[in-house]
Amino acid sequence: MARTISIGAQGFADIREHNDFYVDKTGFISQWWNSSDPATLICRPRRFGKTLNMSMLECFFSSAYAGRHDLFEGLTVWNDVNLRVEQGRWPVVALSFAGAKGATLEDISLRIRERIAQAWRSHAETLDASLLPENEANVLTGRTTYVSIESAPSSLLRLCEHLYQATGKRAIILLDEYDTPMQEAWVGGFWGELTEFVRSLFNNTFKTNPFLERAVLTGVTRISRESIFSDLNNLAVVTTTTEQYEDCFGFTEKETFAAMDEMGLTEREQVKEWYDGFSFGRIPDIYNPWSITNYLKYGTAQPYWANTSSNALASKLVREGDSQIKEDFECLLQGGTISKVLDEQVAFGELGGKPGAVWALLLANGYLKVVSRQTIDQGGAYELALTNREVTLSFDTMVKGWFEQSASYYNGFIQALLAGDLDAMNGYMNDVALDTFSLFDSGIRPAEREPERFYHGFVLGLLVELRGRYVITSNRESGYGRYDVMLEPLDSKRDDAIIIEFKVFNPRHEKSLDETVAAAKAQIAERRYAAGLEAHGIPRDRIRTYGFAFKGKQVLIG
Repeated sequence: MARTISIGAQGFADIREHNDFYVDKTGFISQWWNSSDPATLICRPRRFGKTLNMSMLECFFSSAYAGRHDLFEGLTVWNDVNLRVEQGRWPVVALSFAGAKGATLEDISLRIRERIAQAWRSHAETLDASLLPENEANVLTGRTTYVSIESAPSSLLRLCEHLYQATGKRAIILLDEYDTPMQEAWVGGFWGELTEFVRSLFNNTFKTNPFLERAVLTGVTRISRESIFSDLNNLAVVTTTTEQYEDCFGFTEKETFAAMDEMGLTEREQVKEWYDGFSFGRIPDIYNPWSITNYLKYGTAQPYWANTSSNALASKLVREGDSQIKEDFECLLQGGTISKVLDEQVAFGELGGKPGAVWALLLANGYLKVVSRQTIDQGGAYELALTNREVTLSFDTMVKGWFEQSASYYNGFIQALLAGDLDAMNGYMNDVALDTFSLFDSGIRPAEREPERFYHGFVLGLLVELRGRYVITSNRESGYGRYDVMLEPLDSKRDDAIIIEFKVFNPRHEKSLDETVAAAKAQIAERRYAAGLEAHGIPRDRIRTYGFAFKGKQVLIG
């Protein structure tokens, strides 16, 4: 009989007590404990079992679960006879920064300090409040729901110290989703300020803490040592390319297909297309466990992972990125690959000026997969592609979201473009530009100064909206020059081909937008941009050409 699938269950004890569907990952416990690493950072995309594995570690080691052999009997870890004696013997400090989000530095700082206070309260039965300083006693008993900003940097160290005094054993610290506040801070524009706070907390907790036995941190990204892990030279870092723990997070293909067999599901190729594509260490064909468990429960292939969390970070990186980033995304969205030199260590401070940092972050988040890799002196040369169909659809949704506030205008423009209605195209396009131009500001360079940030984003919108009807390319060689956008119809009997040349008004060369449009149209003709379309058998009278002239947020199409 197939086991019950509980969607969203992240508590190991609950899953085991109810005999819910569970893929045995307890081998991770042995691997981690036997490594003897004092502090381990494990990076995996969201919804890849990090939280469940941290709950599993807590259930195995925490004295709160002493005698709970029933949770592990019959699983891989229980075959490790030497490790059995460690079950339920340690004080464990478990906390998560998953919900430490906010629009301001103050908001996020408070969320972090609330979670530290929760960690204190979880040990109220072990510690004697009467023996503690008043401020710590107030946190332990719940009279104060957060630690103070002054005491926060040393708060976890102090908790470990008190646990050691009470139990005679050093503490194990489990910190889940350590980087959520950092990603939020970067999106919100206060990365630097939060870094100072987190660096002090981490150095006190994981570097200068004599009452720490072991620690595990999980997150999506490997944030650069220089930012928040300075002086933390005892940190073992596990990324998606690290062989250590390579099969401990996510489902292998064997595990996925076995689960499908248990549930009576047979569409293996469909599942592979939708949810395969991840690889960790030496193991290819890793499947997203959140997507797979949802598929097992509902029996339908659709985006599950993509709908679980905001794509705010990825959206910001691509939307505000330069023309090259957007052109690369055009290639990716159409099923192609890109080659990039990148370092898996993410430095948020470099995201605006170091293109490789963008791709490293998107790889860490699971949006990209490594098709091939070549090691070089300064990191690795990676051939990258979108991970799978689910990820592709999530980016489609992301791009559509850029134009959501002007959806009626944007959709109107698409219909006018298809119909060849020039007047309507002009009206709608000016409305779209007025509403959305500022979305493509980089923070350093407004889109009005670099309108290509906008119109390359606009091209991505065309690609998404017209997929299945046109093949869209941009800034490619054709004839004697380079065109900006070419739309080649999949059905040339139904649809015209379209070439668009974008130009920014230059007062040194043109007196008006009309002249800018004329120059764009002339360039299309002089450089024979239509040559490639004609070579594909599309007659010249079925090729429409347009010049798009920009002057700030004003657009003229001719």
